[in-house]
Amino acid sequence: TLDLTCRKAPCFVKFSEMEKMANIQAEINEVQPLLLSGRNFALVSTWKFYFIGKKCKILQDMNKHLEAVLKEKRALRKRLIKPRCQESLPIEATYHKYVVELLTEAVTFIEKLESHVQTARSIPQIPNIMKNMDTALTKREVLVMELEELAEQILKWRELQKEVYSD
Repeated sequence: TLDLTCRKAPCFVKFSEMEKMANIQAEINEVQPLLLSGRNFALVSTWKFYFIGKKCKILQDMNKHLEAVLKEKRALRKRLIKPRCQESLPIEATYHKYVVELLTEAVTFIEKLESHVQTARSIPQIPNIMKNMDTALTKREVLVMELEELAEQILKWRELQKEVYSD
């Protein structure tokens, strides 16, 4: 499973290419004694062309990859060399103050964006929240009434205790 997931990821492309090259090298090492012995000349020459074709294919794939990297490198260099100020819109000096205020408001908005999004997401849940709050309020009122009754009973009990001790 680990091998399958690794081969799908683009960062492991080079590793799989290196593994292919190692496998080809192992096959060459197996066939090399045949080459040295001089036997089976037709079989050996067939194997030679097979391995040369494989190596050529691998080299072409690596060449395409390096060309793509080189193209990206050139584009990146062009973007880094080219000054950014020529791409932006010029703003008149009278409006600089407003642009600064706008930027500060934009930064504040971006900072609070997550809380605004959470608030907007919670809007459909408001009826449930209100029901829960009503239930909690009713329970609190019941508890308050029970507490008042208990306080009255404690006061009565205290009065009875005072009367008992005073007698």
